[in-house]
Amino acid sequence: MKIPCTDYKSGDMQIFLHHIYEFKKGLRNLVLHTMSKEDQYLAENLLNKKGIYYKIQNINERKINVFFGKTQCVKIVESFGNKSLTAITDEQDFILGIMLGYDRTQQCDRYIKRKNISSDFINTQGLALAI
Repeated sequence: MKIPCTDYKSGDMQIFLHHIYEFKKGLRNLVLHTMSKEDQYLAENLLNKKGIYYKIQNINERKINVFFGKTQCVKIVESFGNKSLTAITDEQDFILGIMLGYDRTQQCDRYIKRKNISSDFINTQGLALAI
């Protein structure tokens, strides 16, 4: 079944199309797009048509997360199970952030905060590694 171009006119679908563009151009290895469940069929149809590997995760009755990109990246996300993103481990959160292309230093800071690692430990470890 062919989907009319007018179905892609919503702002959400325009952003989704831009994410696909960035992935196809090599700017992203993994994309996480949160969207209305109403657009799930359109999203899946488009990803299948373009041969892009993906995983759909239900957030609630109205919203879904769509992970898509390089197969190996999506497979890592699949290995986390169907847990809510708020329920993944600190390590999984770190891995996901890095794969999504978030700033590495900010991901390190986030991990340190989540693990409640004291700054004394970091300074001591940093000095030990520098010597």
